[in-house]
Amino acid sequence: MNKILDMKMTVHELSKLYPEFPQIMRELGFDNIADPKMITTVGRFMTVEKGAAMKKIDLQKIKETFEKHGFKIKE
Repeated sequence: MNKILDMKMTVHELSKLYPEFPQIMRELGFDNIADPKMITTVGRFMTVEKGAAMKKIDLQKIKETFEKHGFKIKE
């Protein structure tokens, strides 16, 4: 199965598709958004790009981390 990190999808959608998604986000420093309660609330409109901007986490680092976990990045 090809794992695709679609940068336009919400955190909630990505979490439902890929069970490992929240843990990878947690590794990157997104402690709050990786919480199951946050995924079902804020995660319904939050994208990876928006979260990166809010937390000031380098988007390139996020992409590289997901690629290391076997994801392809879709802009």
